[in-house]
Amino acid sequence: MSDSPANTRLPVIWTASVSRLSQLLREVTPEFDGRARIENLNLGFEDAVRHIRTRLPRERVDVLISAGSNGAYLRNRISRPLVLVRASGFDLMQALSRARRIAERIGVITHETDLPVFAEFQRHFGLDIAQRSFTTAEEARSAVGDLVSQGVRAIVGTGLVTELAEQAGVAGVLMYSADSIRQAFESALDVARPLIAQEDHAPSPRAKKPGAPRHALEDLVGASAAMIELREQIRRAAMSPATVLIQGETGSGKELVAQALHGVSPRRRGAFVAINCGAVPESLLEGELFGHDEGAFTGARRGGRAGLIETASGGSLFLDEIGEMPLALQTRLLRVLEEREVLRVGASTPIPVDLRVIAASHVDLRAAVANSRFRADLFYRLDVLRLRLPPLRERRGDLPLLITSLQDSLRRRGLGMRELKFSAEAIALLAGYVWPGNVRELRNLLERLHAQVDPAVVEIDAAALLRLAPELAGLSTAGPSLSPPQDSAGPTANPDRPTAMQLRALLGTHGGSRSAAANALGISRSTLWRWLRQAGDS
Repeated sequence: MSDSPANTRLPVIWTASVSRLSQLLREVTPEFDGRARIENLNLGFEDAVRHIRTRLPRERVDVLISAGSNGAYLRNRISRPLVLVRASGFDLMQALSRARRIAERIGVITHETDLPVFAEFQRHFGLDIAQRSFTTAEEARSAVGDLVSQGVRAIVGTGLVTELAEQAGVAGVLMYSADSIRQAFESALDVARPLIAQEDHAPSPRAKKPGAPRHALEDLVGASAAMIELREQIRRAAMSPATVLIQGETGSGKELVAQALHGVSPRRRGAFVAINCGAVPESLLEGELFGHDEGAFTGARRGGRAGLIETASGGSLFLDEIGEMPLALQTRLLRVLEEREVLRVGASTPIPVDLRVIAASHVDLRAAVANSRFRADLFYRLDVLRLRLPPLRERRGDLPLLITSLQDSLRRRGLGMRELKFSAEAIALLAGYVWPGNVRELRNLLERLHAQVDPAVVEIDAAALLRLAPELAGLSTAGPSLSPPQDSAGPTANPDRPTAMQLRALLGTHGGSRSAAANALGISRSTLWRWLRQAGDS
């Protein structure tokens, strides 16, 4: 189903990429049929620039999508909005896990725009992994050569890096996932919609006054002590007009908390306006937030346009991923918070606003301030009331309630018309998983199960669960499965590897085929044979 009204054209999106990323983009593209016209260009750098510039005078394109050094190269040379494919921390964990199954010595090479908090990630998980970054293709080649000379046999990185790694005779593991691609497409659609609305001389969908929030306080499901305390903190914070800073990992529900906070506050009759500061290109974010006056730039709408800050007046403005906001806009936002007035782009007279700002970030903003990536004065202006969202691994006791609530939500969306039941062994698998993607990952898993489990199945057992979610066997409560299998004869030498029950379930899923089971785990047949022997199943 199209997201656009019948009289509004579909957004036109071009992707530009080379190597493995091109294949991943092509695989995800069909999911957006009916929502956009997407063309995948298997080109990079100057070849892509030349091709796109040749077509622009006679063809329409709203947004470009690219990644890494190729995306940085195009952004400075093509006069169209560009969305970068960005790897999440969860993507990185999965890629590192795959790499460590291939080799003991692994490395990571990122473009300068990717994962700037990797060092913090390493410290958090106690990892010892060689890391390099690059700006140009030549720097990437040099970084690969450096790691190979140090004995690294598997390198995680961008499409260019994986290609160079394989040319150097080592394994290359792509750091992006299908979810990274989907997020990039969704961001591109967000960028394209207001552009198309301006063409039609209609109000931008992002500038219309939203209705009531979709979520309420009771949607924060959980009977754990952490969730009971969080709901109480939200009630107390709602009664204050002060700004609120929500910190939590990706997928933990920061926007849900922001909506719940608005819904129990005295401002609940006003608008709840949300924007992801990391999803909108810098060139468009200023206009989206602050609006513009007539004649502010070529193509500016007659009469000007209110920005999201004005739209939120009388209600709440939710700034998700505030840490991604460019420094120049941070200065303008600080003035809004201090003066309670907004100056549109191209205007000379400020407009008074009455709003409550709720900000959220998955990164440590104090560390960002220390690294000069976030203004200290804005941080202290935002950091008045604090809400910390507990990750799912800290409240595993809430899993049954969450599973029931999420399945109810799927039914309301028409994505699952029955309630799935889980065996005790399946529940044990779910409870033993570290959930790096938090509640969002659990919701995605349930949606996958509803779509792929035979309707005749009454109860999902461990074998079926592992077949559809093999990651449950490889990422346990001990943390990312980054340690290579040990050669010790003891069956518990490596606590992160699958248990005997999980191995038997996986074999059952693949009809007893050890080759298929080994491929699912990303290990060799000999390693699987050794694990089975140690488990007494040889």
